[in-house]
Amino acid sequence: MSAMKRLFGEGFRVFFLAAGIWAVVSILVWGLYLGIHAAGGMLWDLPFTMAPHLWHGHEMIFGYGTAAMAGFFLTAVPNWTGAQAARHAFIASAAALWLAGRAAVWYSAALPDSLVASICLGFLPLLGAKLAMQLVKRPKPQNMMFLGLITLLWLGEWRVQLDWMGLPWGDAEAGLRGGLYALVAMIAVLGGRVTPAFTRNAIIRESLEAHGHEPAETALPEKRAHLEKLAIIAAIATAIGALAGLPDFIEGTVMLVFGLAQMTRMIGWKSGFAMTRPILAALHLAMALTGLGALLGGLALLGFGSEIGALHVTAIGGVGGMTLAMMSRATLGHTGRPLIAPYGIALSYALLPLAAALRWVASAFPAEFYFTGVLGSALVWTFAFALYLAALWPAFWLPRLPRMETSR
Repeated sequence: MSAMKRLFGEGFRVFFLAAGIWAVVSILVWGLYLGIHAAGGMLWDLPFTMAPHLWHGHEMIFGYGTAAMAGFFLTAVPNWTGAQAARHAFIASAAALWLAGRAAVWYSAALPDSLVASICLGFLPLLGAKLAMQLVKRPKPQNMMFLGLITLLWLGEWRVQLDWMGLPWGDAEAGLRGGLYALVAMIAVLGGRVTPAFTRNAIIRESLEAHGHEPAETALPEKRAHLEKLAIIAAIATAIGALAGLPDFIEGTVMLVFGLAQMTRMIGWKSGFAMTRPILAALHLAMALTGLGALLGGLALLGFGSEIGALHVTAIGGVGGMTLAMMSRATLGHTGRPLIAPYGIALSYALLPLAAALRWVASAFPAEFYFTGVLGSALVWTFAFALYLAALWPAFWLPRLPRMETSR
């Protein structure tokens, strides 16, 4: 099998590769733009029509975010349902449409607004239709709900595109926030499943290897159903509220509930055990930063602190951290490699919280640290994903290896 055919043979390969490349390229472009402004210059002849910060937000959420999401669901859903995985033709077509969306937004100054919108709005329905066909093979409510979350994400794109076309109900800011928090809601659901489950598996495996028996139940992660439900409901409500543009007081209160529930649900997940094992630590850190971002965002909407800083804690530390953790883990596992984070990947896990902190500082203290913090964050993010690409480049292109189960 040729490397190119292999790349389009499994959803995680092409979409996780695309997500990593776009994470580097788009932030380098954004950093270059900001760097020129920091030096006192100005860029006038940009190829896109929207404000640069809106291009940046759109490409992070609906470019990077949807690529990471597509790679995950195209790989995970067939395992959940036993349905046949997407074939080469669909994966190649979906990847081409995703790439066309990036090009359409970039060259939007030369294209009709309606064409740009049609291309950008086409990707998620295509993906959702394929996932729906697979999910109905075994229609469990806890999995079918992702179709609703993908719809929320699509509605965020819709509001953005309507704004850029100058049509009613268009609101790019609300659409971007709704899209971001739709991704957060997916993380609240999926992260709540896999983080304690993977930690539990690792504790049991290490106990069997060291002592020849399973550990006591008290040594394993504990999930409390009422907190799990509250966190998920509040996360979805946060996304809906952001998309609908609810008043700050209401949205801020909902976000505080989500942040508190998210942080509290993690008590008992044995995060201390995970912190010495990078491939697990990344999951726990991302879940915690998702909760912290929600708390900071809720406080900001109530008048305490920077909302933009809070958004970036959520986006970089929460969404970026969880997608990086899941993309790297899934790529290692599905290509037969040991579930041990290579040094470069482990370093990338540690860099994203630093990038989130720098970006928060830039917004919290703009007079002193804005350009230093933003450009520093961009450089750290870019380096983290460059490490990800370098470490996993062979896994995306080369044949699967005999699988090893060790996880660290």
